[in-house]
Amino acid sequence: MSISTDGQTVDSVLDPAIDELWERRADLSPQDTDARKTVVAAVDALDAGEARVAHVSAAGPVVVDERAKRVILLAFKVLPMAESATGDFHYHDRVPLKTRFDGVRVVPGAIARWGSHFEPGVVLMPSYTNIGGYVGAGTLVDTWATVGSCAQIGRNVHLSGGVGIGGVLEPPGAVPVVVEDEAFVGSRCMVVEGARVRRGAKLGAGAIVTASTRVFDATTGVEYPRGEVPERAVAVGSTRARTFPGGEFSLPCLLVLRTLAEGEIHDKLALNDVLREHGVAP
Repeated sequence: MSISTDGQTVDSVLDPAIDELWERRADLSPQDTDARKTVVAAVDALDAGEARVAHVSAAGPVVVDERAKRVILLAFKVLPMAESATGDFHYHDRVPLKTRFDGVRVVPGAIARWGSHFEPGVVLMPSYTNIGGYVGAGTLVDTWATVGSCAQIGRNVHLSGGVGIGGVLEPPGAVPVVVEDEAFVGSRCMVVEGARVRRGAKLGAGAIVTASTRVFDATTGVEYPRGEVPERAVAVGSTRARTFPGGEFSLPCLLVLRTLAEGEIHDKLALNDVLREHGVAP
């Protein structure tokens, strides 16, 4: 099984035996010890960052390792339910909690499942990261933020409080949510269904981005690719009027207020100034 997207293929680093297990997954159970060893070794590779569900190139498409997605699903077939505990907190699940946090700050209340990976310098406030998630160096996953299964978060990203990054395991070929390097995702934003936040983009609080969300330039009215926050864009949630047989309704969209210059430092104070200028911040 190869990594594939849009017809592109490269070799997966994971054991090809996973493909054979996938073909007979309906017959697998926790009693299949050999299958469990293969699956555990592969999830260990994801956990250590030696493999990942998707590779992201700023110049090209997201390249998905279908074998990695398959092994995560197989884990739910071959791992038994087991008790685990962290302090006074007790769990009963097939996938244990992550124990490897090399160079990562983990604040009490943060939860990460085995099979997720964090590069050194990540800070996890009380938050949740699911199996297959990948978070780059220097990124802050703030309080009550969620990084869904297989989501790919770049370096020096800020996922603000309550942000929901969607997960994806099925259907086959589905691309996970990607938030690229240097991006800022404002409080209570939802980024789901394989949507993509491009490098250096700043997403205002409360915005919702799905694979089908329409994205417009506030100055020119030009429409960007659906489900993508453009590189270095300062964007906020908005609505657009649509007429249906039952009447006129407002549908959600995304509005790009401005595009930052390459290399422009955009701290939180400057972001607030841009939003106030357009009447979308207190």
